[in-house]
Amino acid sequence: MGPSTGTPRSALRTPHFLMRHYFTILSHEIRTLLYSPSTYIAATFFLGVMGFVFASILDSYRVPQETPPAVVFFQFFWFPVLFMVPLLTMKTIADERRQGTLETLLTTPVNTAEVVLGKFSAAYLFYLLLWASTLGFHYIIQLYARDLRGLDPGPLVGGYLFIAVSGLLFVALGVFASSMTRSQPVAGIFTVVLLILVIIAPRYLGEINALHSASLSPLKSALDSLQISSHVDDFTHGIIDTRQLFYYLTGSTLALLFSILGVEAKLLHG
Repeated sequence: MGPSTGTPRSALRTPHFLMRHYFTILSHEIRTLLYSPSTYIAATFFLGVMGFVFASILDSYRVPQETPPAVVFFQFFWFPVLFMVPLLTMKTIADERRQGTLETLLTTPVNTAEVVLGKFSAAYLFYLLLWASTLGFHYIIQLYARDLRGLDPGPLVGGYLFIAVSGLLFVALGVFASSMTRSQPVAGIFTVVLLILVIIAPRYLGEINALHSASLSPLKSALDSLQISSHVDDFTHGIIDTRQLFYYLTGSTLALLFSILGVEAKLLHG
């Protein structure tokens, strides 16, 4: 039974009430991900790819290398992200809209922001969990490659901090893509396109010869600052640039805001 008509509307908007709904949605979304085949497909592909990367690093470090193993390991972050994030996020909102349950959910005192943030948080937690499962790789590299830098805290802490911070943006983009359509495959493809534009495109755009002219130097500098490959290199070498943190936090916030607005617009226009 819904709230009585005598309940003040403002009472439904207190911080405690909002947080209670957020955690309810979060727990529901975690259970949904646990029962979703796409979650296990993402986990299988992720562990398979990172296992292959790990095996390659293990083989190369039988001969001592100058670069710490963790630095090399995190340079391959982009490859599993391109398929892991779409699989974790494509169902978040698109499937609710396809089944017509999103409209029903939003007729309750739950608001759109709570729904979007709850779904985002669940996908993000699974994203972190999958990456956390790779911690054992570094111990094995140290044990079998006999490289004491396998557990060097500097590159490890910096690398996983990069994974956590950048993951906010990547997962938020996936939720945004899911909010734009009723189709899970379309949402997945849209997410891949967005991730390519964010992760790969700035690197190649920055190499265009025309950008080396003095008049376009500000544009080239902007593209250089958006190169995520240089961000991960900075993090694993202990360089934490506040501009990079601002980029990921701002980007994820905007993506979630557009997701909320997108859901609201779809509801208004049917």
